[in-house]
Amino acid sequence: MDPIDLQIETFLAAPSFGVVGASSKREKYGNKILRCYQQNQRKAIPVNPVEKEIEGEACVTSVVELPAETISISVITPPKITEQVVEQAIGRGIKNIWMQPGAESAAAVAACKVAGVNVIADGSCLLVVLGYHE
Repeated sequence: MDPIDLQIETFLAAPSFGVVGASSKREKYGNKILRCYQQNQRKAIPVNPVEKEIEGEACVTSVVELPAETISISVITPPKITEQVVEQAIGRGIKNIWMQPGAESAAAVAACKVAGVNVIADGSCLLVVLGYHE
């Protein structure tokens, strides 16, 4: 098995997933990622500082508010925000971080590696891996 496949398998083994950058706009990737988890019968919690609910799921305002069993997060934010998210996630004890294409930041990836976090930031996309459909 390729190392990236093992990383993805580890990420997907979590009981629930935070979707950082979740959006109520259905054309945005932050919404598609949330719906992709739902399509695959996986528990996903949208992280959005403004919205109260997205796609029928109650939102939390930050990574810090995610339930304890949520150890994997998908990040769909601009790279500068990703760096702040990673800092919060490391502090909160998140074990797996998947930076969706466009969210990657070299500094954020480096911070994950130093903290021993399983980080996926190689251009792999959850929508492709789980087979998202509109």
